[in-house]
Amino acid sequence: MSELDSQVPTAFDPFADVDAEDSGAGTKEYVHIRVQQRNGRKSLTTVQGLKKEYSYTKILKDLKKEFCCNGTVVQDSELGQVIQLQGDQRKNVSTFLVQAGLVKKDNIKIHGF
Repeated sequence: MSELDSQVPTAFDPFADVDAEDSGAGTKEYVHIRVQQRNGRKSLTTVQGLKKEYSYTKILKDLKKEFCCNGTVVQDSELGQVIQLQGDQRKNVSTFLVQAGLVKKDNIKIHGF
């Protein structure tokens, strides 16, 4: 029986040496850009996950002026403040946020069809 015990490998945890700070599971703050289909060809782009200290109204004003579309800031109970824009503006918004220096390109998630 002692020979079998020596051959059984011990439990190895590959994530034991990883600190909680280094793990990318829940610590990275992503900005989610989604598109929602309305009726017919109409669509709605939502931006969530921006930092709380940013002025959402000023960002919205610049986005509206840049892309010639209407939009609003909606207060959601679970998600916080969400920017809504008319039309499919996913790529435009992501490039705008990166060029303005608000978000790094690695922290943007684009969802939708």
